[in-house]
Amino acid sequence: MKKTTLSAAAFVAVGALALAGCSSADGDSEPTTSASDAAPVAEDITLWLAGTDTPDTLIDYLKTEYTAVNGGALTVEQIGWGDLISSLTTALPDSENTPDVFEVGNTQAATFTTVGAFADLTDHYEDLGGDSLLPGFVEAGSIGDQIYALPYYFGSRAVFYRQDIYEAAGVEVPTTLAEYTEVNKAMYDEGVGGAYLAGRDWRSGISWIFANGGDIATFDGSTWTASLSSPESLAGMEQWQELFETANVAQPTDDDTTTYSAINDEFLAGTPASSTMAPSWATWTLGDYDEESESYVWNPETFGVYALPGVDGGTAPVFAGGSNIGISAASTHQDGAMDLMEILFSDEYQTMLAENGMGPANLDFADIYAENSYFPGVNAIALEAASNAKLTPAAAGWASIEEAGIMEDYFQAVAEGGDVATLAAEADAKINELING
Repeated sequence: MKKTTLSAAAFVAVGALALAGCSSADGDSEPTTSASDAAPVAEDITLWLAGTDTPDTLIDYLKTEYTAVNGGALTVEQIGWGDLISSLTTALPDSENTPDVFEVGNTQAATFTTVGAFADLTDHYEDLGGDSLLPGFVEAGSIGDQIYALPYYFGSRAVFYRQDIYEAAGVEVPTTLAEYTEVNKAMYDEGVGGAYLAGRDWRSGISWIFANGGDIATFDGSTWTASLSSPESLAGMEQWQELFETANVAQPTDDDTTTYSAINDEFLAGTPASSTMAPSWATWTLGDYDEESESYVWNPETFGVYALPGVDGGTAPVFAGGSNIGISAASTHQDGAMDLMEILFSDEYQTMLAENGMGPANLDFADIYAENSYFPGVNAIALEAASNAKLTPAAAGWASIEEAGIMEDYFQAVAEGGDVATLAAEADAKINELING
């Protein structure tokens, strides 16, 4: 799914206003009755979920359970990914209109955290799952030892492929990253297939950098520094460029939205797109088209999935998909919001996430997710990939980097055959201007 971002200036404004909205009252005011002395009060609260990824059955459960626990009503609003940031920018600073609990994409979590949009959850961390929660997502929602946003669900990228085309070409599932290029080149040279990796889809392509030991940026304890020019990162991009130029059927200008078009149309129509790399939830749109239901039905006899292999075998690190969730710092219903967070991270709800094909935040429920029978074998592969997945830098300025399209432009230029070292140096300079906020 595509997650849009907002300028750093707008995020700073959100942060300043959000913090102002939850500031303490005048120090000379008379003390009020403490929460421990007052009777529990039912609170009507609002939850904003990103997109329509959360099934209706889970939303209904949250509403019912919240009322049972708190006595108040839970209103759930699903905000489209394309509208999420602008909607939050308007609502978060306003204590009258802010959602009490809200979801953001994992690449957005660090910026929202840095500007103070989330309430502090540090004292509740252990009760909500503690170290069983996805560590990378927890890190994205933390500042030092303070924790502000927790993982909601995860997905990870894997290779979806046409088993019939692989069989017709006489190739096997590759076991190393170099073999991945060799297998796709063999099909491409015979005109029967090839990889579909969109030129601007850096979230898939970044795996080649990760697999070779490179990274987008490094942190020295106080400052982030772009590292696309490191020897490891350059080796990964040169390997990705070779694949793109010799064994890929996508265009340099294609982006991650066209990946789904390739899955739905080119992949199924028999044109030479024999595999693609996509998040685990691609199963929702990958399969045989059923005219009656007007949807795609996963067919394990035609389609297969495997984890992208690493340089020396095993599993390559991939970019982790998914989102974080937390309490608005401006919310005047902190107690009710915490009641909802406890429901979200309860054993019951984590089980429901896993059973519905969404990677649970709490890895104690990962086996349930892996054994999901709706998409046989897919979630087990996704879990294998997720165990080695990575996130974008947890830097204050990362949202500005995404908004500027620096990574997309870099990957497109490499796909067009440009000199990798020169292009990496140019991208590093642009990243360094923004990454530290």
